[in-house]
Amino acid sequence: MAHPQAKFTTGSTMRHVVVMTMTGALGLSFMFLVDFLTLFWVSRLHQEVLISAVGFAATIQFFVVSVAIGMMIAGVALVSRSLGMGKGARARRIASVVLIYATGMQTLLALLVFFFRRDILVWSGAEGETLEVAVQFLSISLPSLPFIAMGMCASAVLRAVGDAWRSMLVTMTGGAVAVFLDPLFILFLGLGVDGAAMVIVLSRLTMAVIGLYWLGVSHKMLAKPRQWDMVAFLKPYLAIALPAVATQLSTPFGNWILIRAMAEHGDSAVAGFGVVSRLTILGFGGIFALSGAIGGIIGQNAGAGLRDRVAQSYVDALKFCAIYTGVTWALMAAFADTIAAGFGLSPEGAHIVRLFSHYAAGSFVFTGALFVSNSAFNNLGRPVWATVSNWLRDGILMAPLAFGMGLIWGAGGVVMAQALANTLIGIGAALIGWRYVRAGRGIVTRERAKA
Repeated sequence: MAHPQAKFTTGSTMRHVVVMTMTGALGLSFMFLVDFLTLFWVSRLHQEVLISAVGFAATIQFFVVSVAIGMMIAGVALVSRSLGMGKGARARRIASVVLIYATGMQTLLALLVFFFRRDILVWSGAEGETLEVAVQFLSISLPSLPFIAMGMCASAVLRAVGDAWRSMLVTMTGGAVAVFLDPLFILFLGLGVDGAAMVIVLSRLTMAVIGLYWLGVSHKMLAKPRQWDMVAFLKPYLAIALPAVATQLSTPFGNWILIRAMAEHGDSAVAGFGVVSRLTILGFGGIFALSGAIGGIIGQNAGAGLRDRVAQSYVDALKFCAIYTGVTWALMAAFADTIAAGFGLSPEGAHIVRLFSHYAAGSFVFTGALFVSNSAFNNLGRPVWATVSNWLRDGILMAPLAFGMGLIWGAGGVVMAQALANTLIGIGAALIGWRYVRAGRGIVTRERAKA
């Protein structure tokens, strides 16, 4: 069996960054298109309380999915570095073990959240009809979380191998399923919010099946783990996975803080923020994909001992981030009123959408800088630094800013609090990351790479 090869150690680093990020962005955007379309078609039922309920449920699920993302990041780091060192067989075994770890953990977490879903929603500020609808939505959709872990891990390993096209298509298929089935289940079959949850289950199952097929059949990147593999790879995997999971959990925690602060201003404000959250993930797919996309590039070049290419990849990623954010911000500002009207939001909810689109969206250039530095830290042996950076933003700054600015300026203050936190931490993390990369730390020497 031919060993997989490192593809990112030659050629233009900017080209690799653009290709991997854009294909990752398209795939990720289509995956998050499921949530966006769910919210859109639910809004066609013309009950703002349903939009609020789906927003609460999505925030809760984001916590569990973030664990899978963190475990995926660890897998990409190990697989890409093994490929960079020319150890294809090892990379194949790691990929298989990562899938087992991620799917098993996602199953346990899904069960835990399922049993405590009502209590968690109450803590989040949901009440009345909003609470009951959100509980029912989670009852149907939570059992499908192991499928999304399989699909995301398969897509990530495909990206680490260099197969940008198939990596993109794995997640795009999930969005394609939602495009066709959401209006059918929600409106034409009259299933409403229950139908929306059913479509999410089918979408995640499709991702898992296609991802595993391409990973195992097309790339032969799945191998039956040896008895000692599950133990032998556990320590190096956890060394990256634990801080990576902790890092990823900061984002949904920050979102939870924001929606909790927004709940102080009523269901209309929560509905508006629910649209903003889905719009953020969909519109800034390139920013969210950036960390995972360049992880394989940095990992392979670090494994090969190519210090200059690691530094250039970091700079190119920041350049891409600035351009992508500028274009997306302009489009959001231009279509803010259309988006608010399309979801049938009340004046207060529409104000939240316009405020974010015209002003706060620009802060995502700093969110992207934070993600770029996270990727460098995760792939160059300092994953704890990524954890600290993210929790400074979401665990330390977000709550006092969101509740404080919300108290002074209302629901709009909560939106701008997120932008301020993004800006402050993003600038600091980018500067620290650049100093670390430029010093060449965490990069394998050429002699060790050849060993």
